[in-house]
Amino acid sequence: MKLTDAELESMVLHKELLERFFSKIKDFKPEEQALIKRAAWFADVRHGDQKRASGEPYIIHPIAVAEILINLGMDADSVTAALLHDILEDTDTTPEEMSEYFTPAITALVDGVTKIRNLKTENKSLQEAETIRKMFFAMSEDPRIIIIKLSDKLHNMRTLQFLNPKRAREIANECLDIYAPLADRLGMSWLKQQLEDESLRTLKPETYLLIQEYMKSKHGEQLEYLSSVEKTLYRACADEHLGNVQIISRIKHAYSIYTKMRRRNKEISEIFDILGVRIICDTVVECYTILGIVHRLWPPIEGRFKDYIAMPKANNYQSLHTTVMASGGRLLEIQIRTKEMEMTANFGVASHWAYKASTGRQTGSGNWNQIDQAQYSKMVNTMKNWTTEIGQSESFMDDIKSDLLKDTIIVFTPKGKAVELPANSTALDFAYQIHTEVGNHCVGAKADGSIIPLSQPLKNTQVVEILTAVNAKPRENWLKYAHTQSARRKIKSWLNKNDENILFAKNIVAKTPAPAPEPSDKSDKTIRDEDIIRSVNNIEKSHEGETLKVGGEKNMMISFAKCCNPIRGDEIVGYVSRGRGIIVHRKDCKNLPNMAEIEQRRIDVQWENDAPVLIRRLQVVARRTQDIFGEIEGAIRNYSGHLVEGRLDDDDGVKMFGVFTIECDTEEEYKKIVKAIRAIPNIESISPYQG
Repeated sequence: MKLTDAELESMVLHKELLERFFSKIKDFKPEEQALIKRAAWFADVRHGDQKRASGEPYIIHPIAVAEILINLGMDADSVTAALLHDILEDTDTTPEEMSEYFTPAITALVDGVTKIRNLKTENKSLQEAETIRKMFFAMSEDPRIIIIKLSDKLHNMRTLQFLNPKRAREIANECLDIYAPLADRLGMSWLKQQLEDESLRTLKPETYLLIQEYMKSKHGEQLEYLSSVEKTLYRACADEHLGNVQIISRIKHAYSIYTKMRRRNKEISEIFDILGVRIICDTVVECYTILGIVHRLWPPIEGRFKDYIAMPKANNYQSLHTTVMASGGRLLEIQIRTKEMEMTANFGVASHWAYKASTGRQTGSGNWNQIDQAQYSKMVNTMKNWTTEIGQSESFMDDIKSDLLKDTIIVFTPKGKAVELPANSTALDFAYQIHTEVGNHCVGAKADGSIIPLSQPLKNTQVVEILTAVNAKPRENWLKYAHTQSARRKIKSWLNKNDENILFAKNIVAKTPAPAPEPSDKSDKTIRDEDIIRSVNNIEKSHEGETLKVGGEKNMMISFAKCCNPIRGDEIVGYVSRGRGIIVHRKDCKNLPNMAEIEQRRIDVQWENDAPVLIRRLQVVARRTQDIFGEIEGAIRNYSGHLVEGRLDDDDGVKMFGVFTIECDTEEEYKKIVKAIRAIPNIESISPYQG
């Protein structure tokens, strides 16, 4: 039976807490205030006398999350959903019952934030992974879901000290893996920084305390220095008739300082670029004018300038960044941006509501569908692309951690189309991002006009051209070159469909040998390759193995030997066991020599992303002829080699001298490549390069 607002209010247990909270919602419209109050009363009644790990009333948590959203300037529906966000999970309230009190939109927001409750598993990691998967799907429909979730996560991170230390570390690691990068990708920099700092406080309390104490000891000196920098900048801007600028000094946050210490292997006293200044102005033209002023005042550090105004980040972040050698020999990072850019930089996907809050809540409805889609279409499309990738993925948590939430680069097609890729992506990743068939038929790549290896990470703003051929096809070693899960998935898909001798599972590539000639003696009891494959086809399911289909025919399982516990990086070998599939052992496993029919049952296996084994450089002398370069490249490709770099110089008009760098998997392949190049009619000599 639905209760009236007056009946709900009469049943609340924590009136004083709610009244303090209600004093913070006065900027909302009267009908919005009534909605928020109903949610607060409803939440207090449903949570009742539940306690947090700290011993405090549970209602403190949803109130704290709602206050974070109010400070963000979020709309009434979001604040209402924040107050209700744990009710479906922690009480016996159903979505249908909630819908009696609140609109379908609010119920959908709450459901989007709610964890997976009905997943039948005792594995907490699996449950949390499925919750994250659900959240990604939900936020592509309404981005407010992730803003609520991140605010929820922030308050939980602030209270980790009340949890079991092991559980607290698990949550902090998950925060660094998922939620802090997600806040960054959505442009919410202040929230990202706080999540990182709270994670560091839990994971490395001594380091966190060291940084805090050091910064506290230097606080007075730093403030005095930054104050003098501000005065210098204000005077210089005034001289150029730029009177309407705002200068904000800042000291980098703890986690940022920690990463600098770790990356450079230095003590905190040896980190000098921890001070920053932000200059906020009115127009883009003023941004570049101020950049000139800054560089007249202090010399810029080479390689430390970035123009995110001309080339915005994927999360819509725009700013000019430069690092200068300021007075006193201090490195100083200076950011220059407009007021609108500052709003977007701090609030990201939430900046619409933040802007509305700064101009008065009465001026807008707060409905995401009424937001300027031109400004936010890029972010929404990014979320939808994430959903597509996750929907196609068999290991979506790996996709999220390794691709979706990592730093990105922008590269261009020869026609100038911008393509966003995770940092460290290769030309193969670029090819498969353009189109699956472009990737499948790739034979090489150029960056800024020069041939590059398919394994070479691309650099920001490069112009990348993919070279294709009709008869080209994916090769197994491409799995070593592709960085993104998406490209690797497409390569494996092609190999699964077109190469019946390759099997994939558990990050392992297993190659079944080609069938051997049938023995003349039919009574020979030696197990032939066909028998091995047939036995594997009939393997029954095992909890330890992983079943997979290849070419729609084979059911194979791959599992790891418990006797030697191989891990990524170990040299490995596969053993075909009747009834258990392919068992992966370390090559130096002491049990291998004693296994039945080891030579007949041995099978080649390798880690998917092992690096190429061999890199060789060759010196070539050839008679001048048309397309000699192409003939050499073809000889390399015919034996599964990869041309990393090559050049041919015309020395005297008769002969050509060249150096070629080749990647290949084995010494045997390398010998075949050398023999194939030597067989080219116009090659006079070939030898190892001694330069």
